[in-house]
Amino acid sequence: MTSVYEEKKISKAIMRVGLPSMLGQLTTLIYNIADTFFVSLTKEPATIAAVTLCAPILLIIMSIACVFGMGGSSVIARLLGENKKEESGATMNFCVYAMVIAGAATLIAGLVFLQPLARISGADADNMAYTCDYLKWIFAGAPFIMLANGFVHLFRSVGLIKEGTVGLVLGNVINMILDYVFIAILGWGTAGAALATSLGFVCASIYYIICMIREEQRGNQLVPLSFRRFSLNAAMIRRVVGIGIPGALITVLMSVSNIVLNNYIGIYGSDAVASYGIAYKLDMIPILLSVGLAQGVAPLVGYYYGANEKRRMSDTVKYAMLYGVVLGAVFTAVFMLFGRALAAIFLQDAGLIAQTGYFLKILCLSAPMLGVINMITSYFQALGKAVKSLVITLLRNAALFIPGVMLLNHFWKLNGVIAAQPVVETILTVICLFMYIGDRRPGCE
Repeated sequence: MTSVYEEKKISKAIMRVGLPSMLGQLTTLIYNIADTFFVSLTKEPATIAAVTLCAPILLIIMSIACVFGMGGSSVIARLLGENKKEESGATMNFCVYAMVIAGAATLIAGLVFLQPLARISGADADNMAYTCDYLKWIFAGAPFIMLANGFVHLFRSVGLIKEGTVGLVLGNVINMILDYVFIAILGWGTAGAALATSLGFVCASIYYIICMIREEQRGNQLVPLSFRRFSLNAAMIRRVVGIGIPGALITVLMSVSNIVLNNYIGIYGSDAVASYGIAYKLDMIPILLSVGLAQGVAPLVGYYYGANEKRRMSDTVKYAMLYGVVLGAVFTAVFMLFGRALAAIFLQDAGLIAQTGYFLKILCLSAPMLGVINMITSYFQALGKAVKSLVITLLRNAALFIPGVMLLNHFWKLNGVIAAQPVVETILTVICLFMYIGDRRPGCE
């Protein structure tokens, strides 16, 4: 089969890289929903609230992997466009071992500061024990959570798209099976949900390592696993970290903004947190599909940039944005029509079902705009323009969102807090379009 980088038809190239990435994100979402579904079988809002409160911590752990996964992917794709295969392989090797070291450090720090982290996340007397149970097993699996998430990006950048997706799906399927065993059968609650998550990432990491060993034995110089190839080249590290940190900050600041949001929703009680948790998990369907499309296309954009094929790069970004907007519009329509019915899958209380369906109708208003925001963010990351991607991230999760939550809470209480997301995404879409148009002007590249 022709390499995806050599595919003549832009729309087909986008589908070849975008669909597997979207599939991987979809299975990630399904396991997230499965976590919430099995935990909800306890019929205890405090357990659902605990899983919701821990989500930002899990995202922060994943974001550390993004420093080396997304940063390495961007550097590798551009190097391949410049036909520098030896440097691409060295970058891949460095990123793998850097994730191992970072994962071990996170495991130790997380277990030492477990309770303070739970309090920072917004845990209260009702759900503190459940929150700590969840976090304990998440931190225990931190090295594997980082490896599995980083490998996905690195594999895509070297053309191992199928292998990257299979590993992600494998880990998520194992997670869902173990969710059923640990929660529904053994009754381990939030601890069981977290243990299932960590073990799923362990299995995914093992699969990726086996793939690397196999590729190295086949003579693929792009994916060397041997420690003998490990190199602390200062220039390479600067390139990877320079792109990776802004990419990771997307997730870190998203987690910080979610922590702020959870604390404001927590003012209105565990029932409000539980309702928002369910609504947000459902709204994650278009969010993660949009992220999957943008992340899948990013190596393609970086390759065309490195190969100086600017027209193909521009067409790729435009088609991907269009697909993302249409996809988001479809989900907005579905959630508007069936929001309450979807909430009833997870909840039994009529009041909570009505509240969750209402929250979902507000949150989903931003779904079409995600196709623009996520693709333009990935575009800047793929080109190595870290500052511009960081500006979008700071606007989205700090400069606009946090003041927006505070202001809207002041005027409209809980409804205003929930409405912060679509309000901010609307403003940010306009800003992103201006940034992209400005970047595409002659002399600005």
